[in-house]
Amino acid sequence: MGASSSSEQDEITEEEELEQQELESLAASTGALSILQKSFSNLSDPDTNSIPIPSLQECFRLTFENTPSKMKSPLPECFSRLLTHLGPAVVDLFFIADENDGVHWIEFLRGYIRCCGRMSLSVSLNTVYKLYAGISAKAGAPSKLEFESKDDDSKTSGNFTSDDVFMLLWMCWIMSWTSEISKHSKHPMNVHLPNINHLILSAVTSCVEISSDVDVGKVNISDLNVQLPAEKLHAWALTTVPNLAHCFTQYVHDRLQRCTVTEEPHSSSISIVESSSTESHNPCLLTSGKAWAISLTLTSTVNKEILKTCVPKDSVGEFENLLYRSSVHGKVMNRFWSSVDGYHGALLVLISACSIESCEGDSNPGRWIIGVLTDQGFENKDVFYGSSGYLYALSPIFHVCSPTGRDKNFIYSHLQPAGRGVYEPHPKPVGVAFGGTPGNERIFINQDFSTMTICYHAVDKTYRPGSLFPNQGILTYEASILEVEVWGLGGEKVKEQQDAYKNREELFTEQRRKVDLKTFGAWEDSPERMMMDMVSDPNKVHREDRTDLKQQLGCSTEVNGTPTGAYLVELRGARSLFFTIRNY
Repeated sequence: MGASSSSEQDEITEEEELEQQELESLAASTGALSILQKSFSNLSDPDTNSIPIPSLQECFRLTFENTPSKMKSPLPECFSRLLTHLGPAVVDLFFIADENDGVHWIEFLRGYIRCCGRMSLSVSLNTVYKLYAGISAKAGAPSKLEFESKDDDSKTSGNFTSDDVFMLLWMCWIMSWTSEISKHSKHPMNVHLPNINHLILSAVTSCVEISSDVDVGKVNISDLNVQLPAEKLHAWALTTVPNLAHCFTQYVHDRLQRCTVTEEPHSSSISIVESSSTESHNPCLLTSGKAWAISLTLTSTVNKEILKTCVPKDSVGEFENLLYRSSVHGKVMNRFWSSVDGYHGALLVLISACSIESCEGDSNPGRWIIGVLTDQGFENKDVFYGSSGYLYALSPIFHVCSPTGRDKNFIYSHLQPAGRGVYEPHPKPVGVAFGGTPGNERIFINQDFSTMTICYHAVDKTYRPGSLFPNQGILTYEASILEVEVWGLGGEKVKEQQDAYKNREELFTEQRRKVDLKTFGAWEDSPERMMMDMVSDPNKVHREDRTDLKQQLGCSTEVNGTPTGAYLVELRGARSLFFTIRNY
């Protein structure tokens, strides 16, 4: 019996070693193995070689210095109490261990992989739902979500309320702030809750039927009192905000990374700032809520550049990424082009508009905002170009139109060349367009940036279908432009290259304005001097000077005694002389 027991114990040890090697390999594939080793070493008890559960809970805990009293958006009263249970919920759901023994190395690796390992997007979102349900239960306000099993890939059923969606999104926002956005803020522990009504309306209109009589731009979300089926909300999250699950994985990774620099459990105390106090100082179209919504649709490196704009600024001058704003730089194509020319990086274009009828007759018209994200700068071309891009309906309802892959008519930007006198029987339109086909662009902005035309998505094979503003029909819609903004998302290096390009252009312009007569050689004997003398007295006949002039200009052919060629001089009045000199 004793031999049999010893053999069975050895077999279990070998299984644990194989499991540990597999878990370490999975952790190494995420690039976090060294961070996990250091954080485990700092958090674990030397006597038991395991992390005490209270220490691990403290690592993921959030504490608040204050509770907001009044918010521009309806904030449930249990929100701050809910987030105080974040740390215990993370440990109980993902780091399964014995209460007395703590969390050993294998359980620690397994818990991290369940939170941040490589998994499908659907499974990652289900992980966030489970976390929210666990936190709600600990806070004494259990949700109506149900899960088929305790497995990570189990399906979610039940219903979300509008308050649940608010708290879920704000929970993800706070995790994003504490892990990524706060790095760009002067006050990293001041969490600014943004206005996310456009996201909530997007979720509500995607999951339930809203009466056509309801004005979604003016509706109070808290008054809707609707139940959103979990399956439909999950489908909305997969197509609209797929990067929502990354908020949790980034939070867990950042918390463990902080534990590598200290031997004590790390706890952050944050202060929630009212959104109304921050958005009132922001005159731009791109608010924190809109920027964060756009970042939730992306998984590329542009995502981090957009998150930088989520930090509220005190003045317009602090918006370093803002390249163009029509109310500041001028509402015309040339001013727009001078601001974006030479910027070879990702750009975000925001357009605020309303119907022409409402702008003329209503002092407070129903405004809406659309956005376009490109992965490259603008070029002066009379054809479509580009390799990728996104269209966004940003306000009052959020919606994303991702690329279809069927066509590549992403951008059209044609600038009328200066001084061009050549007649064109079929001139290409001057303006900026996105999607569609020539003559039937999905979005077309005219050259004076006063109006824009939006066509139905059926004409567009480049971007996916979807309405860009409320109640968009199948007819072509013409709107009045109120404001246009262009934000550079290429990073500091791309901006430095644009500044260098502008400096070179200014230098060339200054050089072209200066004329050094020494470069013309002998002025007294030059053809220019002779032509200037002709201009001084255009009525004087200079027929006797034609032979000498012909020799100096290099003309060798004569037709009826008149020199021909590239430098033909017609001595018939001041206007002809001026034309000859200008073309010389």
